[in-house]
Amino acid sequence: MKKATLLWIDLEMTGLSPVHDRILEVGIIATDWDLHEIATMSAVVRVSPKLMAKRMQGKFWQKNSAARDELTQQNSLGKSRKAVERQVLAFVKTHFDPKKPIYLAGNSIHQDQKFIEREFPNLQKLLHYRMLDVSAWKIVFENRFKMPIKKPDQHRAMSDIRGSIEELKTYLCKIKL
Repeated sequence: MKKATLLWIDLEMTGLSPVHDRILEVGIIATDWDLHEIATMSAVVRVSPKLMAKRMQGKFWQKNSAARDELTQQNSLGKSRKAVERQVLAFVKTHFDPKKPIYLAGNSIHQDQKFIEREFPNLQKLLHYRMLDVSAWKIVFENRFKMPIKKPDQHRAMSDIRGSIEELKTYLCKIKL
């Protein structure tokens, strides 16, 4: 079986504060360096409905009310944070070579990494300190080359991570590698 080199992750959270907010949904795609999909997984983390109601307010959640409602509805089907972390660790063990670095990849992945560090500490221990952040490419293409590339943001983990992979493929095509 071919082993993956990039661990694409998108997390949906109650908000952006790693201290006050919690992970709600995890989407993962393992790829090689050619961005071929090797395996996928997704999981729902069960969070206190009271915390969700308190934290999922404001302009962002008003604008994205459909995503908020879907995340809220699926919450009762979720697993504990520790159970989801065990599921992610089993995925990584299956699809990545333990002797090679595991690079975290995604859009604004530094923010997701803060939540991983706090909520999935055993996963954090497996990750390389370097990350592949597609948002850095976005900044260069929008500002240096005046080429904004829009990806759909549905604020659902799997669709957003697939969008990030497609976005990187678009940037790589533009530089004709």
